[in-house]
Amino acid sequence: MTTNESHTQTDRLPEHSPRLDWIKLAPDVYKAMIRLDTAASRGVEETLLNLVKIRASQINHCAFCLDMHSKDALAAGESAERIIQLAAWRESRHYYTAREIAAIELTEAVTVLGDGYVPDEIYSKAAAVFEETELAHLIAAITTINAFNRFGVSTRMIPGHYSPNA
Repeated sequence: MTTNESHTQTDRLPEHSPRLDWIKLAPDVYKAMIRLDTAASRGVEETLLNLVKIRASQINHCAFCLDMHSKDALAAGESAERIIQLAAWRESRHYYTAREIAAIELTEAVTVLGDGYVPDEIYSKAAAVFEETELAHLIAAITTINAFNRFGVSTRMIPGHYSPNA
């Protein structure tokens, strides 16, 4: 019996219940978030955007967003290997481009805000590889996914049911 065969769907723990359906209860907020996400995303290449969304969602422990953005990335042609390695990118830098590393570092700095600001060194690295307009959109995209993560985590959105292009 293989590992996959020994753990069937019936062996899994049941899904938790969401706390509330914020999308249904605050549709104007959700629509505004979608508009913001769309506007921010226009200036960021899809591959990079997917990595940013996945990395922020990993940091914020948003299982719903991890499910969604990993599936979106795979559907867009991203490799499972790069998605898996993203949590350990410092040890797996060779999987990513210099631009991707700069975006990942910036994502971490904006997401965590450890000392209350984004360090100049990290910002400078990103500014060196992105044009100003791209950088503005990248920061907007990072900010937007962080907001979505907070909705997902605080309302306990349930991962596993998202399907790309649905």
